[in-house]
Amino acid sequence: MSTKPAQHTDSERCVRADAALARAFQLLGKRWNGLVLGTLSAGPGGFSELSRAIGGISDSVLSDRLGDLTEAGLITRSVDGGPPLAVSYALTERGQALMPALAQISIWADEHLPACPE
Repeated sequence: MSTKPAQHTDSERCVRADAALARAFQLLGKRWNGLVLGTLSAGPGGFSELSRAIGGISDSVLSDRLGDLTEAGLITRSVDGGPPLAVSYALTERGQALMPALAQISIWADEHLPACPE
């Protein structure tokens, strides 16, 4: 009985890589998710702080995105009983692991995409 690792064809590797990218962009491709993660890379923040930092996002969408990112294990939600009650969000280890990739995407965008009109 052979214990050699299975050899994969280039086609099989592409399919697996494409599936991984599809899974990643299913989450990261949702509008605002990348900006929420990028904002939290500077440190934990509360809902209002995030809302101010990410101009143009509605409270309901921000709430949805925070829920999605929490469910995906990229951020944590902490409640300080206060008074007053305070909720903050922070990157998890999994979320921190994504930051180098987001930084590279940002560099690529600066180099290859037109600037947004101000």
